[in-house]
Amino acid sequence: MAVAIDKVAWVRIENGKVLCARSRGKDTCYLPGGKREEGESDVQTLVREIREELDVDLVPETVELLGVYEAQAHGRAEGTVVRMTCYTGDHEGTPTASAEVEEVLWLTHTDRDRVSPATRLVFDDLKAAGKLL
Repeated sequence: MAVAIDKVAWVRIENGKVLCARSRGKDTCYLPGGKREEGESDVQTLVREIREELDVDLVPETVELLGVYEAQAHGRAEGTVVRMTCYTGDHEGTPTASAEVEEVLWLTHTDRDRVSPATRLVFDDLKAAGKLL
C-alpha cells in the first residue's frame, strides 16, 4: 500500500467515549490532529494541531504512542492511503471547536459509521480492548 497522506492524531477517551471533531461543511468525523510541518516531530505536530483545532494544550511529556493505522483516505481517489499515527496524552483546558472545526463530539463504537475509514480501525481496536462503549 502506497501511503499518500501521513497524519498524526490524538486519541482522548473519557467515560468510554472518544473525542472526535467534524470540519466545517463536512459530515464525517475524525480524530483531531493533522500533518507535520517541515522539521516537526510527531509530538510537536500534535501539540500545534490540537491547539489550533480544539484550543487546548497537550502536555508533551504525557504523550504516548497508541498505534499506527492505514486505510483508504476519506474523500480521496481510490487507492489514496492515509497513515495515521495515533497518540494518547493529557491536556489542559476544555476541548472547544476552533479554526476549521465546526463541532466537537464524544463518540462510541455505535457511531462508527460517522467517522473516517482510518478512525474506524482505531474505534475497533479501542472496542476490542474494552476502552470504548
